[in-house]
Amino acid sequence: DFQGQEDNFQPDEMRDTPDSPFIRDVAQLVGSDHKDVVLNPAELSNPEVRRKVLTARDIPVGLGDFDMSLYLLFEAIRAESTVALSGESADEVFGGYRWFQAEAAASSGTFPWLERMNLTSAWSPHLAEEFRRTLDIPSFVSDQYSTAVAQVEHLGSETSHERRMRTVCHLHLTRFVRILLDRKDRASMAVGLEVRVPFCDHRLVEYVYNTPWSLKTFDGREKSLLRHATKQVLPASVRDRVKSPYPSTQDPGYAAALQQQVKEVLTERNHPV
Repeated sequence: DFQGQEDNFQPDEMRDTPDSPFIRDVAQLVGSDHKDVVLNPAELSNPEVRRKVLTARDIPVGLGDFDMSLYLLFEAIRAESTVALSGESADEVFGGYRWFQAEAAASSGTFPWLERMNLTSAWSPHLAEEFRRTLDIPSFVSDQYSTAVAQVEHLGSETSHERRMRTVCHLHLTRFVRILLDRKDRASMAVGLEVRVPFCDHRLVEYVYNTPWSLKTFDGREKSLLRHATKQVLPASVRDRVKSPYPSTQDPGYAAALQQQVKEVLTERNHPV
C-alpha cells in the first residue's frame, strides 16, 4: 500500500476503490499473520532503488512506480521468506481485464491492451518526426499482431463472437502475460525471492482456455468462473468487487520528487543522462 492512500483515495477510470479494506477482509477471514508494506514517496523515488530496478529489468523503459513498488514489496517479503505465491495471470486465464468486455478493444484489429491504453501513441509526440518514420512502430505492431493471430487454432462450430474472443484470450496468454511474468521474475530474483504462480499451471490454463467465452462470463461479469469456483473461500466483498488493477500511488509528493530529480539533471550540462 502507499502512505495515506486509503484516506485520500480518488477513483479514476481504472480503479474504483482502494485495496486496503478488501485485504483486511481476506486477512480476517483466513486468519493470516498479516503485515502491510506501506511505501512513501521518498522510497518510491529513491534513485538507488530505481537503479536496482532498471538493472533487474534490463530495459531502459519500465512501468515507473509499478516497478518500484513491486521491487520494494518483494524486498520486504524476502526478509520473511524465500518463497511466495502470486495471483499473476488469473486475469489472462479467466478474462479479468476490463477491455475483455469492451467491444471496441476486442474488434480493434490490434492487441486489445494497446487500443485500450493508447500505448503506441502516448510517447510519439516526444520523438523527432524523422526518428518516428524510421522506427515505423505502427507497421511493426501490425506485423506482430498478424503473426500472433495466425497462430490461433479455432473450432469449426464457433460463432463469430466466440472466435474473436478465443483470439483475444490467446493473445493475452501468449503475449501479454509474458510481459508481466518477466517483470515479476526479474523483480523477485533481484532480491533473492522465488515467486510461484499457481494460475500458470498448464493444466488449469489449457482447461480454462477451451471453455467458451459465454461460460467465462456466464453472469455478465469478469472472471465469472473463478468467482464462482472460489466463492466459498472468499469474503463477499472480494468476490463481488469490480476488477481493480495493480495499485499506483496517488501521492503528489512522488511526482514532485521525480520533477526535482529531473531539474537537478538538467542543471548539470555535462550530466551523463
